[in-house]
Amino acid sequence: MALAAALAVAGLASLAGCAALDRQQREWIFQPSDRTWWGGLAAAEGMQDVWIDFAPPSADGAVRLHGLWLPQERADAPVLLYLHGARFDVRGSAPRMRRMHELGFSVLGVDYRGFGRSTPGLPSETQAYEDARAAWDWLVQRHPQSRRFVFGHSLGGAIAVNLAAEVADEDGLIVEGSFPSIPDVVSTFKWGWLPLAPLITQKLDAGSRIGRVGSPVLVVHGGNDSLIQPNLGRQLFERAAEPKRFVLVEGGSHHNTNAVGQPLYRQALADLFGLDPK
Repeated sequence: MALAAALAVAGLASLAGCAALDRQQREWIFQPSDRTWWGGLAAAEGMQDVWIDFAPPSADGAVRLHGLWLPQERADAPVLLYLHGARFDVRGSAPRMRRMHELGFSVLGVDYRGFGRSTPGLPSETQAYEDARAAWDWLVQRHPQSRRFVFGHSLGGAIAVNLAAEVADEDGLIVEGSFPSIPDVVSTFKWGWLPLAPLITQKLDAGSRIGRVGSPVLVVHGGNDSLIQPNLGRQLFERAAEPKRFVLVEGGSHHNTNAVGQPLYRQALADLFGLDPK
């Protein structure tokens, strides 16, 4: 709600400070941090550190991303790129990464620039897309024969959709607790009736891209998600091409849907992707 209220005030006051408004939005949307919560710290223990160096168009010079790698013992296991949401670094998603590991995936989770131990700075939509692509390329180079999947939670869902729409070698897209666009999220807030969309610079417009994804799409949402309303997940799902599946996890919140819905995940992975965890 802070984003909607602040955009309303900024828009009504003046349009002169566009650069400042863009910077503030990036701070509100991404909330970059090198911190996590205690449960994330515990779950991240034993995961392998990964470093990804590349030179993206948006940066002057090299960028280094830090990631966590959780492999399977099976050489033929599918691999999953995990793209996290706002606020905490990748360690905050370690519990969710471990649950996907339990479902049979080798999992790579990465921090975008500005998060954790990755190159510092204020993230942007463009930079996050570049970082996700660099992480994907890392997986492709090291696991060329594996089935490869993209997973995004919340904000990471929009980044995952963009990546899956860009590449042609993914075997599936999984999105949890996500949305069609930031303007769509803002419209659900108290100030959402105001004409704020033209002021939003970081649109993360997954809704216009998901139809270009060329692999099966699984959209999961918690029935009790009060941060990103379930109808937003449904709207994103409706814009995807077949084959696809929408899973509503009753009792799931924005943060625990992955845990509460583990049996539903297992069934959906088998039905949609033909995956059978061993």
